[in-house]
Amino acid sequence: MGLSVSVSTAVVCLGLFVAAGVAYPAVANGAERVSEANDAAADRALDRQQTGVAAANATYHAGNDTLVVTARNDGSTTLDVTRTTLLADNEYVPSTATVAGANDTALWLPGETARFESGLSTAPDRVTVVVDHGVRDWVDVEVA
Repeated sequence: MGLSVSVSTAVVCLGLFVAAGVAYPAVANGAERVSEANDAAADRALDRQQTGVAAANATYHAGNDTLVVTARNDGSTTLDVTRTTLLADNEYVPSTATVAGANDTALWLPGETARFESGLSTAPDRVTVVVDHGVRDWVDVEVA
């Protein structure tokens, strides 16, 4: 073999070494990101399974056009009451919320009851309470 064959073999080997050095970190980072995403999805699924809400009652007070809804956190996860959504007859209803009578907290602990109040011009038939992870419960509205 001549010198040119040895040099060209060395150049090819060096090129393969550089290519492997560039490809390995990219593949390793991609695999790590996929693994982290799978872990996060599993955590969200577990939180969804452990989240529960029970809409206790809903009363529409015709005298002052106010809808009052109470719901209980029946799961084992702490919820954020500010991220809870009320739907009256499948339409979003802005509301104010208190947890166990305290206006100064947004944490809705397991076993606690939250009270939602909203101004509506007409009484809805049904109210749905939607909490984190899309967990929801509904209750028929009583008119008082």
